[in-house]
Order: sequence, then C-alpha cells, then structure tokens
Amino acid sequence: MGLDYGNARIGVAFGDETGRIATPYCVISHQGWHPTARSILKLMAALQAQALVMGLPRNMDGSTGPQAQEVLGFAEVLRKMGVTVHLQDERLSSFEAEERLQAQGKNPRQIKTLVDQVAAAIILQSYLDKQGPGM
Repeated sequence: MGLDYGNARIGVAFGDETGRIATPYCVISHQGWHPTARSILKLMAALQAQALVMGLPRNMDGSTGPQAQEVLGFAEVLRKMGVTVHLQDERLSSFEAEERLQAQGKNPRQIKTLVDQVAAAIILQSYLDKQGPGM
C-alpha cells in the first residue's frame, strides 16, 4: 500500500498482487499520528496489504526539511505498531499527479479531490518499478 502523507489528508494507493501496478484508492483525513495510524492499520487489513511505501518529501537538493521529518516521525509510529514501512523519494509527485489529472481533462475541483491518491499511486509505482517483478 502506498501513502502520500499530508498534514490534513493522506492519499492511499494499493498495488496488485503481482507487485507491478499501483492504483489510486482513497484519501483519509489525518487526525493525529496515532488515530491515523490505527485507520491505516484497518485499511491495510481490509486490503490485505503486507507493507507500506510512504513518500519522503525531500528538498530538491536531496536534504530533508520539516515535512520530511514529520513523515519520518509518522513512519516510526507505524513501525512501532508492527508495520513494515519503506520510504520512497517523492519529489514532484504531487506536481506530476496534477499534470496527469489535467491531461485527463479533470477540472480543478476534481483535481483537488484526486491529487493525493494519484500522488500515492505515483509514489508506490516508483517503488514497485525499482523492485522489479514479483516484489
């Protein structure tokens, strides 16, 4: 399962059982680390997800800023709850998601609704592509 972590919303994507294709799934409201982590655990169980791939928002120079530190902290909460968490560089994933949605003819309201889950799919797909077939 892939996550695009945000302070208000978290985009969710899932991978097929072959480990080759990521699909946008939903957006969940971020309600604090522990309540949100419990929601993610329930979603993982429902989707039979075995691990998470979280986008790590690095700066363009590769350094980590405050948002990346937030993601690292949330990843640690999930790990302490027994979740396997992989981090994937997500530079420009939201920008790419917006461009894809615009190319599909989505209006600004639709883009706002879908961008987080599409960004999660981009993050997860990048990770899956690096792993090769049958992750």
